[in-house]
Amino acid sequence: MTLTPVEIRAAKPGPIPYKLADEKGLFLLVQPSGTKLWRLKYRFHKVERKLSLGRYPEISLKEARDRRDEARRLIDEGQDPFAIRRREKLAGEIRAATTFRVVADEYLEKMEAEGRTEATMKKARWFRDLIDRDIGPLPVADITPQELLAALRKLERRGHRETASRVRSFASRVCRYAIVTGRATTNPGDMLKGALIAPRPKHHAALLDPRDVGELLRAIDGYSGQPETLLALQLAPHLYVRPGELRAAEWNEIDWEAAVWRIPAHKMKMKQPHAVPLSKQVVGYLKQLRGIGRNSIYLFPALGSPLRHMCENTLNSALRRLGYGREDMTSHGFRAMASTLLNESGLWHPDAIERSLAHGERNGVRAAYHRGAHWDERVRMAQWWSDHLDSLRATGKILRPKFRKESGEPRRGAEKKVGRAKSAVR
Repeated sequence: MTLTPVEIRAAKPGPIPYKLADEKGLFLLVQPSGTKLWRLKYRFHKVERKLSLGRYPEISLKEARDRRDEARRLIDEGQDPFAIRRREKLAGEIRAATTFRVVADEYLEKMEAEGRTEATMKKARWFRDLIDRDIGPLPVADITPQELLAALRKLERRGHRETASRVRSFASRVCRYAIVTGRATTNPGDMLKGALIAPRPKHHAALLDPRDVGELLRAIDGYSGQPETLLALQLAPHLYVRPGELRAAEWNEIDWEAAVWRIPAHKMKMKQPHAVPLSKQVVGYLKQLRGIGRNSIYLFPALGSPLRHMCENTLNSALRRLGYGREDMTSHGFRAMASTLLNESGLWHPDAIERSLAHGERNGVRAAYHRGAHWDERVRMAQWWSDHLDSLRATGKILRPKFRKESGEPRRGAEKKVGRAKSAVR
């Protein structure tokens, strides 16, 4: 005897649950509340099971029978529908709990354990925060390219094209990590390559005319702020490392006997160790810095906290105090200054200059060769560059730039003196 739609509709609730049998183990359970539930009774390896097939009327009699037949097909193949359902439910719960936010935080912990720099970690956390509201709560395995793109478009519409591009790259790395740890199968970040508006190349403002360089060096010598900041400004044009590398320099990295600053790989942008030959002038500045006697592992400890190094805005703020606006000169601009003037001198091999700037060589064999082949030339170049800077500083009288009320405004007449590097120096 089988059920009919009429019988099902006519079934009324009673004081206790009761069953209306169909066939092949299918029955309808009528609850005292009036709820009607489809159930399948079967045996698997002699163990009785009851499998839920849905609620009536959402699941009709025909649909319930179809689900019963599919379950019995699995049983005939030696599979337990109840165990399959339980595994799927557990997998769904894990999938829902493994959100982009969870995986991103785990990826950030991995980056920190690998010794990434404080600046790198700060940027990575910022990238996560920018998209956390939109995709943070979503299961990482279910995020579609369209959902990620919608979050990135918000940054684009605010004019932050470069930031949107970097956030896409960060999201791609998080999804790639989710894939290799078995929590996702696709990477929506990779699929969005080329979907965003390409950011305009950003060039760091720099003084490139030798006369302007001389004026800048004389202005730096007249800086009246913290002595560590003065020495950082004086060292920056001689060393022309990235500002973050200078700020995070530690005393144990200085080889006084060999006159070399050895920067470990984890502090470098290209993740390769970098050696900087020290000229006599640089050694002199370092001895002055050592003489200040701050009890810190850092050459430039943060004001009030020797456990941290100088913050990233200090050097740029000092340049503003000297009257150089952000369109005139930046702390990163010392690299473009050195690159331009060293190349224009015609005295040094371009590869030696590139090595001194710590620009990565993609070819591993070539990179290994050039690290050794140009060292002696780099040592000579470092001393020549310091001597050249001294010569530029010595020409002309000390100029006192007029200060503006707003520190971000350029000096009067500066627009006539500022050169721009033709290509960005990383």
